[in-house]
Amino acid sequence: MTQASLHRVWVVIIAFVCYGLAVGYGLVQLALHAPQLQPRSSQSSKPLSPRGTLLARDGTPLAMSSRAGERLYPLGPSASQVLGFAERDPRGVAGQGLAGLERDLEGVLAAGRDVRLTLDPAVQSLAEQALWGALESSKADWGTALVMESRTGRLLAVANAPAFDPQAPRKDPAVDLSWRNHAFRVALEPGSTMKAITAATLLEQRKASLDTVVEAPMYYQVGGWTINDAVSHPPKLTLAEVLRYSSNVGISKLARSMERSKLYESMQKLHFTDPRPMRGAWLERPQVRPPEQWGPSEYANATFGQGFLITPLHLAAAFNALANDGVYLPPQLVQEAVGEGERVFRSEVARSIRKALTDGVAPQARLEGYVLGGKTGTAQVVVDGRYSKTIYNALFAGFIPSDEPKVTVVVVLHHPKGPRIHGAMVAAPVFREIAAGLFSLWGEPPRLEASSKSR
Repeated sequence: MTQASLHRVWVVIIAFVCYGLAVGYGLVQLALHAPQLQPRSSQSSKPLSPRGTLLARDGTPLAMSSRAGERLYPLGPSASQVLGFAERDPRGVAGQGLAGLERDLEGVLAAGRDVRLTLDPAVQSLAEQALWGALESSKADWGTALVMESRTGRLLAVANAPAFDPQAPRKDPAVDLSWRNHAFRVALEPGSTMKAITAATLLEQRKASLDTVVEAPMYYQVGGWTINDAVSHPPKLTLAEVLRYSSNVGISKLARSMERSKLYESMQKLHFTDPRPMRGAWLERPQVRPPEQWGPSEYANATFGQGFLITPLHLAAAFNALANDGVYLPPQLVQEAVGEGERVFRSEVARSIRKALTDGVAPQARLEGYVLGGKTGTAQVVVDGRYSKTIYNALFAGFIPSDEPKVTVVVVLHHPKGPRIHGAMVAAPVFREIAAGLFSLWGEPPRLEASSKSR
């Protein structure tokens, strides 16, 4: 091999060695200085945004989220239909609200903001205990009871029956209605409780006084329809006695002295035509036809609570105007400043109606040593376009105490069964039990003069 050939071989060898050293140096530098790559965390490992808490008026948590995001209801079935519930994924983490305030306040709660409600846990509990017991004894399908603070419109209790556990496995919502807030989500005829509103309108329009006498047979014809009375009474009644005997004939005949539009105006001022009388929660839409669509029989029916539909909340707010000396206050469930309200009746009118409802209150609503008043109602339920002869709503609306009301209470039991189906027999005892619990809670002793008046 020549010297030139050897020189070329060494050049190639040296080149390969240099290339190898360069590649090795590069690999070492890459290993030492490569960026630290972090694995992308899955969406499930991100911390969940905490859902806002629903609080009672005293700060008690009613609906809250655990650190894992699971929705908890510390008071169990208490106020559960009002609170509602949120959806769950397989891990039990609460998501979007599906019912009640969990749904109605979704935007606020999903943003992590807390909401303080007007509900009082003690008042809520005693209302529920009274209602749940009555549901069992009356064998009713469902019931509701509202307690409204008379001078503010704040709802201290919204009880529903049967009881519902928001953390138990869900049942078919079309069959099991225990999840439904009947106070807000059911529109019904108020029945004879409406007679107090009609009587107040008559007094407001100066078309009658409590002493005005009316011919009141047990039945009479109006527009081809027969209006009947259920309770035997004298052939002549004063307006106060019309309320005492709950006479359909008497109230509808007295109302003929008044323009139909005046009763409708009272209904409007009491927000019977308002689908949203309260902020924060959705209500079933009321169904009230304008007076131009009332014939003689429709007007007569309206005077004693037939032919239109309102929710129990609408009824409670209307009776609260009588408790608040004639001033209507919007009902409150979310704690906020109390407005001035709207005057519907003169104060003397409201007080006169309360006195009449106290003097003529059903015996089952009386409580020895205390002044209570209110109006019963037994409303037939429309089934397949006709009034049923077997299905009724039993109602009671009243004031505790009735001379200087602190709260207004409405009780409804749907389809009680057996011989005791009337408001006086089924709903009035619930009112009395709630009253007894409230007087005990307030530490208010019985009055001797009230005992003598109730005999």
